[in-house]
Amino acid sequence: MTANQSPFHSLQHAEARARFDLLAVDAYDVALDLASDEATFRSVTTIRFTSRGGPTFLDLKPARVNEIRFNGSPLDADLLERGRLPLETVEGANELVVDAVMRFRNDGEGLHRSVDPADGRHYVYGMCFMDAAPSIFACFDQPDLKAPYTFHVTAPADWVVVGNAPGSNPEPGVWELEQTQPLSTYFVTLVAGPYHLIRDEHDGIPLGLSSRASIAKDLDADAHELFTMTKQCFDEFHRLFGIRYPFGEYHQAFVPEFNAGAMENPGCVTFRDPLIFSSRVTRGVRIARATTVAHEMAHQWFGNIVTPKWWDDLWLNESFAEYMGNRVTADVTEYDDAWTHNAYARRQWGLVADQRPSTHAVAGNGAVDATAALQDFDGISYAKGSSILKQLNATLGDEVFFAGAIDHFTRHRFGNATMHDLFASWEQAGAGDLSAFTSSWLRTAGPDTIVLDRAAGTVRRTPPAGHPADRPHTLRVATAAPEGKWEVSTLTVDSPETALDVAEGRAVVLDPYEDTWALVQPDATTVAALKSLLPATDETRLRAGVWNNVRSAFHNAAIDPADVIDLLEAGLPVEDSDDAVFYTMPWAITKVAPLTADPAAALRRINTAALAKVGDSVPGSTLQLSAFQAAVSSATDAGQLRSWLDGRVLPDGVEVDLDLRWRILVQLAVLGETDRDELGAALEAEPTARSRVEHTRATASLPDAEAKAWAWARFTGEVDVPNYELEAAGAGLWRTGQEHLTDEYVDRYFADVPRTVEVRSGWVLAEAAQFFFPATSLTEETLAKARALIDLDGLDASIQRRVVDLTDELERRLAIRRAYPAR
Repeated sequence: MTANQSPFHSLQHAEARARFDLLAVDAYDVALDLASDEATFRSVTTIRFTSRGGPTFLDLKPARVNEIRFNGSPLDADLLERGRLPLETVEGANELVVDAVMRFRNDGEGLHRSVDPADGRHYVYGMCFMDAAPSIFACFDQPDLKAPYTFHVTAPADWVVVGNAPGSNPEPGVWELEQTQPLSTYFVTLVAGPYHLIRDEHDGIPLGLSSRASIAKDLDADAHELFTMTKQCFDEFHRLFGIRYPFGEYHQAFVPEFNAGAMENPGCVTFRDPLIFSSRVTRGVRIARATTVAHEMAHQWFGNIVTPKWWDDLWLNESFAEYMGNRVTADVTEYDDAWTHNAYARRQWGLVADQRPSTHAVAGNGAVDATAALQDFDGISYAKGSSILKQLNATLGDEVFFAGAIDHFTRHRFGNATMHDLFASWEQAGAGDLSAFTSSWLRTAGPDTIVLDRAAGTVRRTPPAGHPADRPHTLRVATAAPEGKWEVSTLTVDSPETALDVAEGRAVVLDPYEDTWALVQPDATTVAALKSLLPATDETRLRAGVWNNVRSAFHNAAIDPADVIDLLEAGLPVEDSDDAVFYTMPWAITKVAPLTADPAAALRRINTAALAKVGDSVPGSTLQLSAFQAAVSSATDAGQLRSWLDGRVLPDGVEVDLDLRWRILVQLAVLGETDRDELGAALEAEPTARSRVEHTRATASLPDAEAKAWAWARFTGEVDVPNYELEAAGAGLWRTGQEHLTDEYVDRYFADVPRTVEVRSGWVLAEAAQFFFPATSLTEETLAKARALIDLDGLDASIQRRVVDLTDELERRLAIRRAYPAR
């Protein structure tokens, strides 16, 4: 059997090299008409380029072509095949004009068009990463064919248009944008609609914020914090790099139904608009927004001034921005605990990805085409790469580290470069020979495992299977006797065995401060001791390190789920970080409790601990909020949920806003204690974008056959919904305890998922494969079916990659169940 073929070619690295050798793109001129139709838009692209002469191809993904003229002569549009138009270029100057009609999209890519349910207004934004630009304008779509862009936009008269360069509005509905600096195709964006705009200025840089009109008051409330962080970050990046931001205005657009956290488009960064807070959020959620703002600002230098030549160096963009985003947030904003947030929010993302069968080197990951590269846009590219750059900075020191970065930006200004170029700049700045570092840390996949052999008095370092390495690690070790005080020492692990004498019964936590990148986990003696130590551990970062040790052990079936629940009960009363509650409690509810001997009892214990934390927290604090969120998500008492929803019995300091209201309704749906009428009435009462997504989640969560069929119709594409609703439908479909309703969808998933290439593409194709994977079907039979799907001939590469990772997760969960069977 052969799975269905993707409708478009994915650019091969060899093809990109050949096209780069042939062409130099001089300029793009793009005219878009966004006013004439709600389903499509006209796109007229003029490309001026110089060629050495010979055959190549243009990238174009239209609904239809009106006309193509190449060097003044018409070109047959029927030559277009799977997104490529062959061209026979002449030596010297060439001009190509493509007049086409393009489709608005609803999957977060291309030119995405969204209708706000709150007021019926339409909003548009462009997302050209990774290969979506040709669905907006004709182009040579690869990162190293940079060129300046000029945009002319016709839009409804009440719309505003923002792009990569400043623009003017000479008459109603007409927008003329200035020519940009040279940009890669994947950086091009356009944000258009009846957006609410706020302007400011800092150090000669015009600043802007925008959001949908229906959340204007929320943007107004957040604007001071957003502008303050932006200004603080600009000052720090200018200080560190000594190179001013070069892209004119700096606009931050919060747009609907955005797939990623944000996209670093020069001059106009796009963010997912749930980052404008319409309900109360925890401090950790605000830190996440702050680090995202700083991350995208770091990209203006690393990524935008200098762009990777090919996707296999994309880690340079993301690892550098991840490291700098956390560092700058912690150093110059009010969120000086950003590294603690990072420990809870990002560390396991990277470590788990690095242990998958799909693990890959941070650098030089062999991305043969754009589709393959997208699959490696993961926790390794972000969290692991960031950790390794942090280690490198600690070794080199700021003077050498930033001198090398500045040299890199200067040498390749507005151009493209490779990892070799960057490391050459560091070596020239005084780093010495970095080849051993590069080989061990960046070109070798997988984490070393570092564990304590208590009986032998040694710490053992084991490289990942199949990826031999000899990596030295310098890390801190925290030790304590039960009910004693923690002592912290530094240990260098540079051989397979390193001596470490530990007194009998003492707890040992390896690398609690994330000094290195390694898989560390507590032994049985430590786990036992932690049950009395955690309540007396008053250092937030150390507790974060403990929980990362515990989570790694759980992932590897090296700790009893019952012990995890014990540790949660022990540590929660003293926890002062809402990040700890926000990230640890949902993991315990969804991952740990179902694998205990008595899942219902474990859930009740989690709920009791969460409620106790609500009562012990300062009323109105974000710590209390995070505990209350956990209490709702773990609740099994419908009467209690109803009392909260009605506002009759609420803890002092808790107010049920939109977010909490839907959180309660979703949990009532899971329990079968609400119905479609109540959910529909809640949506009608507050018809916001958030409500629509949560209504989908709640409806799919109802424990009846109709709800599951309703969700499945969204997966197959029978019912077309935007990306956020698609994700919510998948999350609601697979609920622990509803296996009698979802068992029939296990086989249907494996039969239907290969055919989803017919209804979606790009980012959302792989995301949907993940959202709807039968994660609650913990059986050997499901595991066998997943393995068979992986081997299916012709299965789309992005679907295959997700299924490989999900199959590994299923296998690990089954391993936990085997290791700790119900007693």
